Amino acid sequence: LGARFIELIDPLRYPAEGLNEDAIREIRRLKARMESERLPRGADRATHTKLGRGGLSDVEWTVQLLQMCNGAAVSGLRTTRTRRALAAAHDAGLIGGDDARVLDTAWVLATRVRNAVMLVRGRPGDTFPTDPRELAAVAHCLGYAPGHVGEMLDDYRRTTRRARTVTERLFYGYES
Repeated sequence: LGARFIELIDPLRYPAEGLNEDAIREIRRLKARMESERLPRGADRATHTKLGRGGLSDVEWTVQLLQMCNGAAVSGLRTTRTRRALAAAHDAGLIGGDDARVLDTAWVLATRVRNAVMLVRGRPGDTFPTDPRELAAVAHCLGYAPGHVGEMLDDYRRTTRRARTVTERLFYGYES
């Protein structure tokens, strides 16, 4: 039954002709709206792991656009796993190695930060803690030596800034 459902739904998820410009424009509009409406008031776009610049959302939307436009032709793109789909896009020549590495690195780092925040606070969170002790504990979880919280934040900002540059080129500049 599950296999039959997938067989029926795949042509909708991965249209043989890809997506037309209207569909791509609508997807871009939805992402922009989500970024403006869902980011919590006062949140720092540079350090919000989910909705911030170069965070999980940027990587996932970019990969999902590649999946929707090319999934019919590239079976490796037909997965719910972001990193697996990113690797398949690279293997199929849809994204260059440097861009794939930048997006993968940002996705892994943002995920690691979210997991560290969960360990430190005992509840999920998409932002770095403001409490200095919690922030130091997150840095420790990520492998930074004591006193290197600033280095951790700089590394995060640099990594996600690079990912946002790739997203702007691939997601916002993508043509099917």
